[in-house]
Amino acid sequence: MSEKLNYKLEAFEGPLDLLLFLIQKHKLNICDINISELLEQYTQSLKDIENFEDMEDAAEFLEMAARLVYIKTAMLLPRYDDEGEKLRQELQGELIEYQACKMVAAELKNKFCGNSIFSRDPMPIEADNTYTRVHPPEDILKAYLSALGRKQRKLPPPVEAFSGVVHKKLISVPSRAIILLKRLYRRTKLKWNELFSGSTRSESVAMFLAVLELVKKGRISVDDNNVVELNKNIKSKKLKEGDETAAGTI
Repeated sequence: MSEKLNYKLEAFEGPLDLLLFLIQKHKLNICDINISELLEQYTQSLKDIENFEDMEDAAEFLEMAARLVYIKTAMLLPRYDDEGEKLRQELQGELIEYQACKMVAAELKNKFCGNSIFSRDPMPIEADNTYTRVHPPEDILKAYLSALGRKQRKLPPPVEAFSGVVHKKLISVPSRAIILLKRLYRRTKLKWNELFSGSTRSESVAMFLAVLELVKKGRISVDDNNVVELNKNIKSKKLKEGDETAAGTI
């Protein structure tokens, strides 16, 4: 029965942890590692591991296996002997640093007594209201102009701003309705654009409201082709000139 391999620690985990475990288990010299023997033990240990937590863990362990194979191959070939020795020393340095980190982590863990022992109540800090930031003169001028502009926006608009509205002629909806009905009695049908041609904004608004009211009362209709016409039940009637009572029935 194969021995279950524990390659995880609370502080560190991964292929370096496994290599260090194998070196300690088989009493190898960490300063003069036999790559062939370590590679054999490493590959056998991977076979004994039943599963990994995820594919990322498996990739890390397989990458280390490929690295050991490459170091062994480089050391066996005379042409790459120096490169293989350099790679072996590099791996030894990583293992020595990793072993030192484990020892320090274990020592710190033993010395840790808990946060509550060394904690204390927060101390009051006197507030420093001194404004120490230095602003360029240009920024101060921009801030002043911005504040001045906001103040002006809050003031009521001058009387001159209403002159264009107050002095315009008031157009009533009934008057537009009379004009529309007269035009329809003469031509029976009108296109939608003809209702607003040559009109000012006030006249167009009044004409639009007159059309809505006449459609609501059933006196005219607007089809899908935007054609305005009188309804059949009132085509026989005539609007007398100056008859404002027709507008009153809108």
